Amino acid sequence: MKSFAILGLGRFGAELALALARGGAEVLAVDRERKPVEFVADEVTRAVTCNIRDKDALGEIGVAECDCAVLCVGGDLAASVLGLMNLKALGVKKIICKAYDETYRDVLLKLGADQVVIPEKEMADKLATNLISPSLKDYIALSDSDSLEEVTVPSSWIGKSLADLRIRNRYKAEVIAVRRGGKTIITPSGEEGFLPGDVLVILGDKENLADIRRLK
Repeated sequence: MKSFAILGLGRFGAELALALARGGAEVLAVDRERKPVEFVADEVTRAVTCNIRDKDALGEIGVAECDCAVLCVGGDLAASVLGLMNLKALGVKKIICKAYDETYRDVLLKLGADQVVIPEKEMADKLATNLISPSLKDYIALSDSDSLEEVTVPSSWIGKSLADLRIRNRYKAEVIAVRRGGKTIITPSGEEGFLPGDVLVILGDKENLADIRRLK
């Protein structure tokens, strides 16, 4: 079972802590204020009042034993930087930080964060993409150029197979699964024909995947 330390229990941190706990993970929830700690205490593994600026206190509550620490104080760059430095000094295996904007993100990445998220921006980008491309069910950005997307099969592809469409060659993309009703076909064969209502899980370059979404 994976273990997570969630440091900062504002709206994002608290929801993340609760979601992880409901998903079966061990969660150490930390905030300097008692009220947010009490809010999540009944659902997480441990909920502790602690100041993330205090490295020794973080060490005493066992943050270093967690598989991953998520620093959720994105609106306070000074607190984020000091918290990140403390987590690195304690030898935390993986550190994810929430950032307020791109400038904060760049600073935290340069200081050694493994990953930095800007929830509001990422949610806005995702909603905008879904509104522009109704065929796009969901996506995960893997890098600036690549993503993993769930796309409703284009009408022109229905009745055709992967071998017929030559998706890998034409779009430099890989169909890694097909969702069909309640069933998921993992790594479909070249002879797999597409049916109406199929949702394709495709890995590839964002621009090439956008070309696929524009197909009729």
